[in-house]
Amino acid sequence: MITLRGVTYHYPHRSEAALEQVDWRVNDGEFVLVAGPSGSGKSTLLRCLNGLVPHFSGGVYTGETEVDGVNVVEAGPHVLSRLVGFVAQDPESQAVFDQVENEIAFSLENAAIPATEMRVRVEEVLDLLDLAPLRRRAVQTLSGGERQRLAIATALALRPRVLVLDEPTSQLDPQSAEDVLRALVRLNEDLGLTIILAEHRVERIARYTDRLTWLERGRIVTDGPVREGLWTAAVGPPLVQLAKALDWRPLPLTIKEGKRFANTISLELRPVAQPPPVNVGVPVLEVEGANFAYNGVATLKNIDLIVRAGETVALVGRNGAGKSTLLKCITGLLPLRSGDIRVAGQSTRGRTVADICRQVAYLPQNPDDLLFAETVVDELQITLRNHKRDESSRAVAELLARLEIGELALLYPRDLSVGQRQRVALGAVTITQPSVLLLDEPTRGLDPTLKASLVNLWKKWLADGAAILLVTHDVELAAMIADRTVMLSQGEVIASGPTREVLGSSPHFSPQIARLFPGRGWLSVADVLRNVNQ
Repeated sequence: MITLRGVTYHYPHRSEAALEQVDWRVNDGEFVLVAGPSGSGKSTLLRCLNGLVPHFSGGVYTGETEVDGVNVVEAGPHVLSRLVGFVAQDPESQAVFDQVENEIAFSLENAAIPATEMRVRVEEVLDLLDLAPLRRRAVQTLSGGERQRLAIATALALRPRVLVLDEPTSQLDPQSAEDVLRALVRLNEDLGLTIILAEHRVERIARYTDRLTWLERGRIVTDGPVREGLWTAAVGPPLVQLAKALDWRPLPLTIKEGKRFANTISLELRPVAQPPPVNVGVPVLEVEGANFAYNGVATLKNIDLIVRAGETVALVGRNGAGKSTLLKCITGLLPLRSGDIRVAGQSTRGRTVADICRQVAYLPQNPDDLLFAETVVDELQITLRNHKRDESSRAVAELLARLEIGELALLYPRDLSVGQRQRVALGAVTITQPSVLLLDEPTRGLDPTLKASLVNLWKKWLADGAAILLVTHDVELAAMIADRTVMLSQGEVIASGPTREVLGSSPHFSPQIARLFPGRGWLSVADVLRNVNQ
């Protein structure tokens, strides 16, 4: 179905190849997982399959790519769009119409699908991706996860031969991600649809795929069975890390497979290690009785929340639970119906967004909302200028180095990958060293190594007295950094407490280790290894 021969590609004005001498074959009906570090070329490889590379991005392309016998470079995206359904990393940029149902129908109208068949196809994908209740919703009112499902539905409506998805679960809660992946499995098994999926959260998808293609620096370094690829990969999900540490073979990919090994090891149960005392200070963010409604529909209901200096609080819940809405209310982007929000003891009522953001840094789900300068360096310096701070090149260079994007300093931010744009946006909002950080899915598009480095950076900021309110669907991230976790459902707080207790007892939001060893209060691989009797 797909053949790449000697494909090498350079983006415009970039000396380093994004892809280098790539030879790759995918058979009809295969389900292939593409993984690797951020910036390794995964998105570029996927864009070669529908002609966006090189027709849209320009640059220098050599080699040959064929999809179902069609030469991609000769045919171009307008021909490939009938063969390849494509879902990009940022679903926000894919919507054309302002209503869910119309957005799905738009691609079918362009393809001249008869009206009767069009209606059938729209109904099919609405049901398949659980979008029927949202069919008449305005696209701009959808959560990030709901937009992601809409992008997938729009691609599937054309019934392509190949479905290509770039980080399709990055904004989905665990249950929604599972629903989408199971829908993809049905399409693969029942219809024989060829699926290529790039994903950093390998634990979500590995069990379903036939092959793992691992990229590093634009080259394919591993291409074969998933278990073999993950065993040799430098990073992996917690279950894989634990299995490699204890030499569990064959490598387990699911909790069910892992339990067969977990039940055989000898454990010397020691008390759960208490985290070192956090230098928690006075409350710097207080939410009291917060209520908000979209078009008369209550989205936040009597939310009470306190975040103290030196503390990280994770906010988790299903897509549409109100997490991002709460962050927007804190920054003043959305007005509360009732209740109060205080930053450093001062109410935000009547204050402008610019005034609030002198104390509060807000990183939204879509980093493009914050990027408008010509270079990465300019993004940070503009923030300093707006806040009337010293535009020290040294401070900017140090933060870029900490975020591991120093080599991108002079590049145009919107030409970067989603993970790189995420780090640029994070640098832009934190260069002023604010007292409160509101982070909405901050590790979207980041590999485990970069995620760990960001956590270490946040810990330094926490030690200096910053406070973090973290919205995430990545429960492994919450387990790494959060002192407390608050769970929302339909706009209400349904659980709040220490992260070990809240995540350890949740069926949908438990980390892999908590599900592998239930009831022990363990969240990390280190927790298990400390108790293994070797």
